[in-house]
Amino acid sequence: MAGQIIVGVDGSASATAAVEWAAADASRRGRSLRLVHVCEQWSPSLGEAQWPLSLDEAQAEYCAEALQAAADRARELAPGVEVTTDLRKGNVIEQLIAESVSADSVVLGSRGLGGFTGMVLGSVSMAVAGHAAGPVVVVRGPVEAVHGQIVVGYDGSKGARAAMEYAIDQARARQARLRVVYAWQAPLSSPYARAYSSALESAFEQQQRAAREAVTPWREKYPDVELTDEQLCEHPVAALMNASASADLVVVGSRGMGGFVSAVLGSVSRGVLHHVTCPVAVVRPRSERAS
Repeated sequence: MAGQIIVGVDGSASATAAVEWAAADASRRGRSLRLVHVCEQWSPSLGEAQWPLSLDEAQAEYCAEALQAAADRARELAPGVEVTTDLRKGNVIEQLIAESVSADSVVLGSRGLGGFTGMVLGSVSMAVAGHAAGPVVVVRGPVEAVHGQIVVGYDGSKGARAAMEYAIDQARARQARLRVVYAWQAPLSSPYARAYSSALESAFEQQQRAAREAVTPWREKYPDVELTDEQLCEHPVAALMNASASADLVVVGSRGMGGFVSAVLGSVSRGVLHHVTCPVAVVRPRSERAS
């Protein structure tokens, strides 16, 4: 994938973690980095009389300082990477979605200064992940350990194929293992499930074979990547959560085969974004228009 890695910056700790992740990613994959701070209109509820500057001046000063601090941090971590900054006004979600059209990827913190402290995932990261034209990486906090493994959820759908391409790119750049996870949830909630247990077992075996066969072309196309695959009979979100414990990055498609065609962000990708603590990449096929 060509283009710059775009990072949304707002001065929060979460955004700082995103800058750090993106700087390392840009260095590994030979990309340039552009840090974007979108200054949205602050609420005047505090009263401008409390500020030594006007509200607009105070906001502009804060945004500029936050952006400069982020750029300094990126250059410190990745001295060989070209780092540029972009300070603008407008709606942050709309601006970042527009940026995603030509970007390699968009990297965001899990929640910014505008989010409620108790929320796992902020409205900006959720909206951008759901509507961006390409990969969106959501970073919850600083990377504390390196496991040497990328996890990708794969169900053979168009979104999953795009996710696999991105996961392979990440694995090759990191010289990491790639763990491909396919999860099939049996209808255990049915009162008749026990009577049909043998049929369910047969159905899962068929799913296993199909999933294994679907991975074979990827293994043949990228022999330099250490690729393992597993097929599990459990909810996809639970399977990916468990796999994430030893992952540096979890990659999912924006929606899989089980989602409604009109859904912007599928239930699996939403669940992974909310529950997985390591960085998560949500990948939307480039042929789909951002909406």
